[in-house]
Amino acid sequence: MARVDLKKVVKRFGKVEVVHGIDLEINDVEFVVLVGPSGCGKSTTLRMVAGLEEISDGEIYIDDQRINDVAPKDRGVAMVFQNYALYPHMNVYNNMAFGLKLRKTPKAEIEERVQRAAATLGLTEFLKRKPHELSGGQRQRVAMGRAIVRNPKVFLFDEPLSNLDAKLRTQMRIEIKLLHQKVQNTIIYVTHDQVEAMTLADRIVVMRDGYIEQVGAPLDIFENPVNTFVAGFIGSPPMNLVPAHLDTAAAGLVLAFEGGLRVPVPAREGAKLQAGMDVVMGLRTEDLTIDNGDTHLPEEWKTDGLVEVVEPLGSETNLHMDLSGTKMIAKSEGRKLVSAGKKVRLAMNLEHLHIFDARTRASIY
Repeated sequence: MARVDLKKVVKRFGKVEVVHGIDLEINDVEFVVLVGPSGCGKSTTLRMVAGLEEISDGEIYIDDQRINDVAPKDRGVAMVFQNYALYPHMNVYNNMAFGLKLRKTPKAEIEERVQRAAATLGLTEFLKRKPHELSGGQRQRVAMGRAIVRNPKVFLFDEPLSNLDAKLRTQMRIEIKLLHQKVQNTIIYVTHDQVEAMTLADRIVVMRDGYIEQVGAPLDIFENPVNTFVAGFIGSPPMNLVPAHLDTAAAGLVLAFEGGLRVPVPAREGAKLQAGMDVVMGLRTEDLTIDNGDTHLPEEWKTDGLVEVVEPLGSETNLHMDLSGTKMIAKSEGRKLVSAGKKVRLAMNLEHLHIFDARTRASIY
């Protein structure tokens, strides 16, 4: 168990700076997920914590010990890689025990640690098998077991589920969550998959181009994105983000869209909005739904739209809509059949409306 602190951490490859002075505090026993698109610096940051990449500037601390110049093997971290990195000629037991043997750990202690880790991960019956005799999910569990037996202060996961199929990814997400609950270690986890980030993390760190865009609990980031990048990256499908112009109406401000759609802006304390501003409207797909006659939403929050594309997903259906020339994605119940080309009445839950500055892309409402 350990606390990890990154202070003004910079990484350069030659003259190219890829991580730009990031600050991050990770609490003891916390599960933190670094998420972002390819090239955002998340894996490079993880590798600097592991000691696999040299820090160009700044400082990294584990339990208040500065580790910039500490060898990887002495940092108290264990890393699980995307490609498993198992020795093909060794069975599961020896793969898990190999690092302990190099450290000249007593044989009885190796046996105890490996058996305990195998029991935790459901690998006891596979200890005599070679990696080629295992499924992808089982191999990833072996890689996790090899990390567990070291009793590290910090677990580092570098996109460990990328090579698995969809069903196995779901299963392994649950197993990693259960593992964290059992071993109670600090975990730093890197992924480009926002579903993994949302389901696994105590806190999410959203990165872009070597900078940290936002840090927070999954639902906080989902409901309160600081800018259009976070709003569009977190959520599936992504938030509807549509350019608009703030105009005035009898009841207050409205969002005016090209094509004629006008959406009222509910009054909100502290909002710094003015008529004439160019903005980007944000609305989650689950807040744009087929009107079922509910009276809790005002009539002015409803509009007609044309269904252009239908994406049935079983429990829900994504509807690609044309609202007077404005394109948005709405959601409907999975068992409620809607056909492309049909006109439907939509309800917008504007209590969850987001507005971003068109120039800075920062949240202003």
